[in-house]
Amino acid sequence: MAYGDRRLLRACCAVLVGGLITTGCAGGDEGKRPDGKNGEGSTSASAAPTTTASPTTAGPTPTAPRTALDFDPDPKRAPKNEADAKRIALAVVAGPDAWGPEYVKRTPHLSDPAYWPVLGANCSWGTGTRPSTVLYSVTAYSEIPADGALGNLRVAATVTVHRTEADADWEMAGTLEEALRCPDQRLRDGERITGLISLGNPFGVGGNYTATDSLGERGVYHNDAMKGEQIYGWYQSRIGQITVATVVKGAPGYSEDQTGTTVGTVPGQVQALVTMIERATDQLEAQS
Repeated sequence: MAYGDRRLLRACCAVLVGGLITTGCAGGDEGKRPDGKNGEGSTSASAAPTTTASPTTAGPTPTAPRTALDFDPDPKRAPKNEADAKRIALAVVAGPDAWGPEYVKRTPHLSDPAYWPVLGANCSWGTGTRPSTVLYSVTAYSEIPADGALGNLRVAATVTVHRTEADADWEMAGTLEEALRCPDQRLRDGERITGLISLGNPFGVGGNYTATDSLGERGVYHNDAMKGEQIYGWYQSRIGQITVATVVKGAPGYSEDQTGTTVGTVPGQVQALVTMIERATDQLEAQS
């Protein structure tokens, strides 16, 4: 991946499509997000002085969207066994540093290697057996501790390394199907999601120019220990045989902007997702 594309990948943020979020930027100046703000959250107008071109001055040449992901995987670097997959997954998964300075590790920070969540026929989540198509999967849990009027904001990042790209593709499809089958889901005792909707965006669709495939889920999070309804967001992308995902379960005192689930907030959920996309690319890509 070229250096300029890496700068663009780091700067890429959220694009709202039909009420859902997708990763990627559809072109334009490097270091600026589609909402006209730079990576620090300030408007482009305040970031630098502007000048007015004369009528005879030609404007910048529009940048045509790329037609394919700038990703050249090296078959020799592809994970062949669980040990390879574990090394890659732990190198990719986003800890609190990728979410933002306020976040810290939850205890425990990493999931049990045998943990594999399964959505049952009754739309309740339970623990199942890791499929043979998955070499390794890990989830890293982070949070912003409760502070006064602010509740405990919990987030997580998951990396799953599949045996093949086709296996990873099936996981993406299955995730979309789950939201259609179960718009209301029970996470565990005292926690549930309602009104879940999902949207998939393969490369080149809906502003996705950073991953082979991407999807987003939005819903309402209910926790018996919290007052009121909170935001729920799950965003997932695929690079080759690796899928990466981030989830935010909102808390009292946090607006949607503050959880990073909308345009305009870096770091946050989108930042953590894009960080993992770049790390996964680095792990699989041919070295120049």
